[in-house]
Amino acid sequence: MEYCKEELKHGAKHFITFFKWNLCAVITGIVVGSIGTLFHYMIDISARTFAGAGLRMVWLLPLMGVIIVACYKAAGMDNDRGTNMILVSVRSEEKPPIFTAPLIFLSTVLTHLAGGSAGREGAAVQMGGGIGYQLGRLLRLDEKDQKIMIMCGMSAAFSALFGTPVTAAIFSMEVISVGAMYYSALVPCVLSALVGYCIAIRWGVEKTFFSLAVIPDITIASVVQITLLAIACGLLSIVFCVAMHGMGKLLKGLYPNKYIRIVIGGLVLVNLTYLIGSGDYNGAGMQLAARAVEEGFTLPQHFVMKLLFTAITLGAGFRGGEIVPSFVVGATFGCLAAGLLDIDPGFAAAVGMIAVFCGVTNCPITSMVISVEMFGAKGLLFFAVAVATSYMLSGYYGLYMGQKILYSKDKAEFINTSAH
Repeated sequence: MEYCKEELKHGAKHFITFFKWNLCAVITGIVVGSIGTLFHYMIDISARTFAGAGLRMVWLLPLMGVIIVACYKAAGMDNDRGTNMILVSVRSEEKPPIFTAPLIFLSTVLTHLAGGSAGREGAAVQMGGGIGYQLGRLLRLDEKDQKIMIMCGMSAAFSALFGTPVTAAIFSMEVISVGAMYYSALVPCVLSALVGYCIAIRWGVEKTFFSLAVIPDITIASVVQITLLAIACGLLSIVFCVAMHGMGKLLKGLYPNKYIRIVIGGLVLVNLTYLIGSGDYNGAGMQLAARAVEEGFTLPQHFVMKLLFTAITLGAGFRGGEIVPSFVVGATFGCLAAGLLDIDPGFAAAVGMIAVFCGVTNCPITSMVISVEMFGAKGLLFFAVAVATSYMLSGYYGLYMGQKILYSKDKAEFINTSAH
C-alpha cells in the first residue's frame, strides 16, 4: 500500500509539472509569438522601404548607428553581448536586462531600414530570451525555471519569424551547450514554438520553404560529391566565424569610441554599396539564397560580398542576426561550387545553406531538422551527410562565444570549451 501511495505521489508530481509547463509555454508562445510577428512585419516594412527608396536610404546608416549606440548607453547596456548574453544566462546566474527585448527590436529595425547587412533570427533569439525571462519573473518561477522560460522565449520568437517550429524548439535546447541537450525544456520549448508559429501563420507570416527541382539518386558517386561540398562548407564556416569576430576586434582596435566606430562602419557600407551599384548585399539578403536554390543562379562574388557586408555591419556595432547571412553565404557558395562537383546547382545551394549553418552554430540535430522543414524530407540522407561532415570539420569555431562545446568532435571525451 505504501509503495502504491509513493508511486501515485510521484506520478501526480509529474502531472502537476506537466500542466505547469503547458500553461507557461502557452503564455510565452502567445506573448512572444505576437511580439515576434510584429517584429517580422516591422523588419519587412523596413526592408521594403529601403528597396523602394533606392540606394539613398543607405546614407542614413551613420545616423541610425548613433541612435543605436545612444539607446544602449541610455539603458546602461553599453557592453551588451547580444546572443552570447542570452546563452550564458541559461547556464549561469547572469540575468538578461529588462531592456534586452525592446532594444534589440528597435535597433534591428533601424539597421534594416538603412540597409545594414544583418539577419533577424539572432535578434529574435535575444528578444525571445529576454521576454521569456521577464515572464518567468512575473509568474514567480524560481531561478532554474526562469532559465527554461528563456529557452521557451527563444523557441517562440525563432518559430514566429522563420516558420520552423520543430527547428526552433531543438535549436534553443542545443545551441547553449553543444553535446548536452536541455531535455527538461523539451515540453515547454516545443509547445511555445508551436503556439508562436500558429500566431504568426494566423497573422499572415509565411513559413520559409523552398521547392527543390532536382534531388539526386542515392549512389556512391552522389554521396561523395555531397561530402566534398560539405568539406568546403565546413571550411567556409570557419572563415565566416573568423570574419565576424575578427572584424569586430579590428574595428574596436582602430576606433575604441563606439560612436566613431559605428559612424565609420556606416560610411564604409555606404561607399561599398555605391561602388557595387546595387542593394543586393544590404538587408538580410535572403533573395540571393532563394535565387540560388530555386533558380540555380548566383554570381562568383555573391558569397564573398555578403560575408564582407555582414562582418562590417555587425562588427561596427549595428544590430541583427548572423543566421540568415550564413544561409545566404552557404547557398550562394554551394550553387557556385555545383559546377565543379557536377551537382545540380539548386540542390547544391540547399546543401550549402544547411552545411554552413551547421558549421557556424555547432548544432547538427537542429541542422538536420531545419533541412526537412525548409526543403522536405526526400533529400534528408544527403543533408545528414553534409551536416555530419561540416560539424566535424568546422572545429571549435562558432558564431557565439557564449556557447559551450562540452564534448570533443573527434573523440569520446569531455572537453568543456567555448566556441571561438
